[in-house]
Amino acid sequence: MSDTPVLDRAKAPRPVPKPGILDIAPYVPGKAKVEGVEHPLKLSANENILGSSPKAREAFASAVDQLHMYPEGRSNILRDAIGARFGLEPERLLFGCGSDEIFQLLNQAFLEPGDNIVQGEYGFGAYAIGARACQAEIRMAREPNYRIDVDEMLKMVDARTRLVFVANPANPTGTWITGSEVRRLHAALPPSVVLVLDGAYDGFISEPDYEDGFAMVREFENVVATRTFSKLHGLAALRVGWAYMPAEMAAAVDRIRLPFNVNIPAQLAGVAALGDVAFEQATLELVETWRPWLTQQIGGLGLDVVPSAANFVLVGFPKTPGKTAADADTFLSSRGLIPRRVAGYGLPDHLRITIGLEEHNRAVVDALADFMKA
Repeated sequence: MSDTPVLDRAKAPRPVPKPGILDIAPYVPGKAKVEGVEHPLKLSANENILGSSPKAREAFASAVDQLHMYPEGRSNILRDAIGARFGLEPERLLFGCGSDEIFQLLNQAFLEPGDNIVQGEYGFGAYAIGARACQAEIRMAREPNYRIDVDEMLKMVDARTRLVFVANPANPTGTWITGSEVRRLHAALPPSVVLVLDGAYDGFISEPDYEDGFAMVREFENVVATRTFSKLHGLAALRVGWAYMPAEMAAAVDRIRLPFNVNIPAQLAGVAALGDVAFEQATLELVETWRPWLTQQIGGLGLDVVPSAANFVLVGFPKTPGKTAADADTFLSSRGLIPRRVAGYGLPDHLRITIGLEEHNRAVVDALADFMKA
């Protein structure tokens, strides 16, 4: 909670935000430019290096004659398409301006001042931002080996816990936990606590003991599974996220969703992207080919690579002056390769690097080899 002294806002000389707002650290995205480099390669945001589906681009362009119109408020064309693609009940779906907005809506719906959320110590920053705006406490559970640990999460849960956030696979680590571990976590939670399973990188994992969470939503009244079109589908600019949750919860949260929050071009592009299986497959083949190669090559340079199930790798660097993550960031950026600093996530000795095309991945390894030799 905030340590800022409490003041009488009614007597303030100017409007003052409610307690806690000014204590929130704004989200800082990965950099996209390097001074002195004309066309750097952005590997800092886990964007789809193949771009987006040709069908999605065509659908986006087709919306040009509808730009004067408000979108259909409940995103019904997208609702029907997702229901059909994944076999989900449309009334259990909720749509947002990215899954970030859905996290914010869940926080807003369930948190009062003094409540708390639980997340992993390296959890995605959007969970905490929305919770702090509700004057709630953020509880960070230790992640041994950069992985969600069920027992550590449960240690943080108490009578004021309202939401538990688990990204699986996780960002920024790329690690994941099995379906049995997710279920063990859920079984130990009070039925009043919402378990939010953030599946932003769900499309990149094919392990047999992974569980996508949809069955759990059907089985229980306190599980939410979220997805985004930003990663696998390459529609990050359009900000389309969705969630599958119990119907009663969806009806409640939908009451505070802002009107028209998913625009018409985004809805049309999302529907088209769902139908472009060839583009999805090309993306997965790229990641499945180069993720292990990058892991092996970078590890061979003496650097620590966290095993990843996403479209990026997390690389650990020594604390030795001249060889730190900050030094590597500067060196790679000078070569026109932009990684993601993750010190803000509690990982000051690491860089997160998006998996690129073959030439990009080879350039990253060559640059890191030169950096380690320098």
